[in-house]
Order: sequence, then C-alpha cells, then structure tokens
Amino acid sequence: MSEPLLIARTPDTELFLLPGMANRHGLITGATGTGKTVTLQKLAESLSEIGVPVFMADVKGDLTGIAQAGTASEKLLTRLKNIGVNDWQPHANPVVVWDIFGEKGHPVRATVSDLGPLLLARLLNLNDVQSGVLNIIFRIADDQGLLLLDFKDLRAITQYIGDNAKSFQNQYGNISSASVGAIQRGLLSLEQQGAAHFFGEPMLDIKDWMRTDANGKGVINILSAEKLYQMPKLYAASLLWMLSELYEQLPEAGDLEKPKLVFFFDEAHLLFNDAPQVLLDKIEQVIGLFAQRRGRLVRFANPSDIPDNVLGQLGNRVQHALRTFTPKDQKAVKAAAQTMRVNPAFDTEKAIQKLGTGEALISFLDAKGSPSVVERAMVIAPCSRMGPVTEDERNGLINHSPVYGKYEDEVDRESAYEMLQKGFQASTEQQNNPPRKGKR
Repeated sequence: MSEPLLIARTPDTELFLLPGMANRHGLITGATGTGKTVTLQKLAESLSEIGVPVFMADVKGDLTGIAQAGTASEKLLTRLKNIGVNDWQPHANPVVVWDIFGEKGHPVRATVSDLGPLLLARLLNLNDVQSGVLNIIFRIADDQGLLLLDFKDLRAITQYIGDNAKSFQNQYGNISSASVGAIQRGLLSLEQQGAAHFFGEPMLDIKDWMRTDANGKGVINILSAEKLYQMPKLYAASLLWMLSELYEQLPEAGDLEKPKLVFFFDEAHLLFNDAPQVLLDKIEQVIGLFAQRRGRLVRFANPSDIPDNVLGQLGNRVQHALRTFTPKDQKAVKAAAQTMRVNPAFDTEKAIQKLGTGEALISFLDAKGSPSVVERAMVIAPCSRMGPVTEDERNGLINHSPVYGKYEDEVDRESAYEMLQKGFQASTEQQNNPPRKGKR
C-alpha cells in the first residue's frame, strides 16, 4: 500500500493526497504567477516517487527542471522551516521529453485516419457542410483501401475525389467543389504552420508513457508545448487524441491503490473554445471513460472556463490566487469558492483574493471519496529544480532516453498518395500510348 503524499502544510496541519483518490480527476487553478507550475511539479514528482508514470504538457518551457536536482538555497530552506518541513532533500526524477515538431524531444506522431474526421474538421475550421464532405473523403478512402497516414495522403485523396466528384455522387451524396476547396485551403494553412509534422509514422505507442525506471519510479513524460501552444486547435486536438489513445489502451479497472497514469493537461480551456457540440460531447465522454480506466486528469484553467458537466467530475482541487479587476473576474472567484467545501475558519471567496505566491486553498478527496474541508496552506517546494534544463541537459535526456531511436526517423510506407500516383501514371501512360488497332 502506497503512503499518502504530503503536498502542502500549514505550521500545524499536513495536507495529503491519498494515492487511491489520485485515481479521480482534479483541478489546479489560479492567476498567472501564483504558483500553479510549482504545485504541478510537486504533484508530479510525488506521484513518480510511488511508481506512477506522469504525462504533462509544458506550455511555458519551465517544467523540464524536474529532471534535475533542486538547489537548497537559504531562502528556500527558511521558507520550508517556517511551515515545519525539516527533511527536504534535493533529487532528480526520471524524465522523457517529447515534441510534436521533433525539435526539443522525441517526435510525437499520429496517422490521419487515427486522428479521424471529427478532430480534423476542427483543425481545418470547417463548417457542418464541409465537415460532411470530409467524412465522405474518409469513407471513400476506407472503401477503396487507401491508407490515410500523413498529410500528403489526405491532400492526394482530397484532390482525387474533387476531380472525380460526379462519379462518387450517387453512392456518397453531393461533394461540392466549394467544400473540397475549403478542405484544401485548410490543409495548406496547417502545413504552412508546421502541423504536418504531427501526421505520419511511426505513430506514438502510448504504452511508452507508462514506464517505470530501474528504481521503480514512474517516468515523467514532458511534451514541449511552447511552439505547439501558438496553434491552439492543434494543441487541443493532439492532446484529446492522446487521451482517446490512453482510454483505448488502459483496461477498465476497479478501485486501485494508485493510478496507472496521471495526465496533466495545461490550459485545458482550449479543449472547449469554439468547439462544436458534437466535439464537446466527445470530450465529456472521453473524460468520463478515462476515469474508469484509472488514469487521472489534472487541468489548469479558470473554473468558469470549463463546462459544468466536466467541472463536476473534478474532485481534488488546488486553488491558487485569483485577481478581481473586472465583473467577470469577480464571477470567476465566486464560482471557484462555491466549488469547495466550506471551512468555517475563513471566508473562501475573500481568501482566494488574498493568497500569496505558493499559497493555495486545497481540498483533496478523503478515503471515502468525499471532498475534505478546504484548507489554506503553503505548497511544499519540489525537490527538483524549479526552472528549465539547459540545452546540453535536454540533449542528454533525449540521447539517454529508453525510447531513443524508436521515433526519430519517419517511416513513409505505401499509402493513399503512392497508390493514387500509380493510378495517375498508369492512366497517363495509357493516354500517351493507346492500344494499336489490329489489322483487318
């Protein structure tokens, strides 16, 4: 049985996350600069210590320091002593770095068919009619045995279907040239932004995120998302695809003593921004089913940015300070306060606005799965470095990774593009060399 994880303290109270309750979803919120990243780092390394693998997206580029031991500065030790922590020891953690663009970590790829038309339609900014045509494109590819693996496959089959729309109309319905054009423009725009790097093979084997090291510590997987975050729809689509993959790979389980994997989703509100209802339904379904597989989601966001039906699934809560400059801010503070179990010792709504850096209102689930009374406490500093690794340190993480060499080289096997090219060449040759007429 894993010991409870000490996450935060007051001078006379210790706040623990129970490993068994870490199976439930959670929420870390707060304004910029209030300590959310440090809280995430503390949670991640604590879970790693008990053998739980972790995934987290690094939007700001400052989470990789978790791979290096921290520094016992006088300021840090004094702060720890003030909350009764006297046994702090710096240490590093096992880390694998990933990057969809393959620049700051191992490449992460998905095939076009695996991502599917629903997420692609959102990536391409398609309306309902255009999304319907994209669905037809996928259906025709499937019916004709044309593999959709990378961007050139999708471009090729879109062009092929656009050029031969009339021949498909009776079986599949109307395929307008305007919709085909919109899809092609969307593909061109995404390609210019570098999104094509995400599509292809070898596709990510999600089991590579569920490793422990030789000492039994959970490996912490960090996705470099500084560049990816500048493409919010690709960021949201890629992480939702990862969640779907995890759901399919994780077997359904009962109450386990600790999670199979913890998935930290930074800037979670991007999942819901401008999403059509069909995609919102899919997100809610995946999040709910993911919990049954005993993975855990922890999301950074303002509670008011998350739909109520998703917010209701988030049990463990760490609330850092929120600032109130506008009526919308005041509404967010009120909403955050109402989601926590009242502590008669203080006014939750007022406390949220007065929290210092590294201080938080915390309510973890108890052994029965009920939210505990909210406490105002200081999050204990992680034992790893707070800040990024150097370039040399990052290169060392990549070169000595347990998956080094598995994803570095892209594989381009025969798929829709090659098969359609063969068909085009055969047709051209036939036109250029028509069969000779026999002698009479």
